[in-house]
Amino acid sequence: MTLLMFLLGLALGTGIGLWQRHLLQRQLLKILGSLHTDPISSSMRVVSRLRQEINLANQYREAQESALQTRKQLLDIMPVGYLLLDAENQLLECNQQARQLLNIHRWEPEKVRLLLEVVRSYELDQLIENTRMTQQQEIYEWVFHPVCMDGAAMGELRPLILRASSWPLADGEVGVFLENLQPFMELKQSRNQWFSNLAHELKTPLTSVRLVAEALGGSLEPTAKRWVEQMLRETDRLINLVEDWLELSQMEKDPSTILRYQTVELGSLVQLVWQTLAPLAEQKQISLSYYEPEVICLEADQSRLIQVFLNLFDNSIKHSLSTSAVRVEAHRITTTSMDVNSWSPTSSELMVNSLDQAGVLASNSIINEVVKTPCIQIDIIDSGSGFSPSDLPHVFERLYKGDASRQKVKTDSEASGAFLPSRGSGLGLSIVQQIIQAHGGTIEARNHPEIGGAWLQIKLPERQI
Repeated sequence: MTLLMFLLGLALGTGIGLWQRHLLQRQLLKILGSLHTDPISSSMRVVSRLRQEINLANQYREAQESALQTRKQLLDIMPVGYLLLDAENQLLECNQQARQLLNIHRWEPEKVRLLLEVVRSYELDQLIENTRMTQQQEIYEWVFHPVCMDGAAMGELRPLILRASSWPLADGEVGVFLENLQPFMELKQSRNQWFSNLAHELKTPLTSVRLVAEALGGSLEPTAKRWVEQMLRETDRLINLVEDWLELSQMEKDPSTILRYQTVELGSLVQLVWQTLAPLAEQKQISLSYYEPEVICLEADQSRLIQVFLNLFDNSIKHSLSTSAVRVEAHRITTTSMDVNSWSPTSSELMVNSLDQAGVLASNSIINEVVKTPCIQIDIIDSGSGFSPSDLPHVFERLYKGDASRQKVKTDSEASGAFLPSRGSGLGLSIVQQIIQAHGGTIEARNHPEIGGAWLQIKLPERQI
């Protein structure tokens, strides 16, 4: 009886084992069926085929690891900085160029650390946080001041103008590419200085040419005098161009020396400037639509603000459609900025003035608190075709002339010769921006989403004397 029970148990155990083996083979065949097979591998045993697939998987994994290592090496030697951060703002990857730009010396690839521990930059932190929140690409430019604990080496460190481009990744990770704009800005400064020196040299001979032309005009016959008059007009245009460039250079070097503050009523000043350009506006039957919810007064240089509105209104009239209106709206707002500590003026501040043409915020990396500042916002909107997308980033650059379609609007009155706008020198908006920045304000160019015309937005702080 005992032997019978033993044999029965052995048979039952063998049956269960064979059944489990059969199920395992079915599972293996199902798995292998989803993989790539060929006539040779199909005739192989299941275990042999499984070993073959494991070897192929290992080879594929090694190839992927090799490709990943190659990409990491390329990222490390490329001339653009690269950072990779996880959802908790821990620095996962940092190539050699990023370590050099951000002055990072305490980061090791095998040791994960918070970005704040190795880099002190509020702007970079905000860029990463905004990218993570919006899940969209962000581009930001700012002046980065490296932090150095060594007092002896601190004097050798110079602020850099950086541009960061971020991109949201999976699981809250963010990738950031860093570009060094410092050489570009230094080259731009050198170019502007060269032009300023040339303008100084041209001013005297141009004045002499004009005096000679005036003297000749008085002794020539009427038929020949028109050539002298044309030469005088072209000479005046060159003299104005030289004076505009010299004025722009002076404002950029020391804005405080050109401003004479006084109390200015904004509405009266706008109406005064428009009356000056009334003959130009009447040719196209263009009117001014001015709106302010309350009487606005501010401390500013009145003559410089007149220069600003003359340039802006002149452009708006030239580019607006006939029988339309130029809208000007002014109201008080409150802007939010960061209180910056330990700021020491350097030559980089001059570069920041140029960099602000793209609407860039320049500040120190050590931030204390958010500061709310009362400002006057002025919106000037015309009914023209607006700026082309390629022109918008450059409208405030010196000597930049945009698309010809923006330079001339084809209307019936212009076709008849009633109004033919001429292309300017390319310095008008640069001077406007420099005057606004000298007052501590900003100006931005865009296209109005509803009207489609050019939209210039000025923000001036309510300066207290």
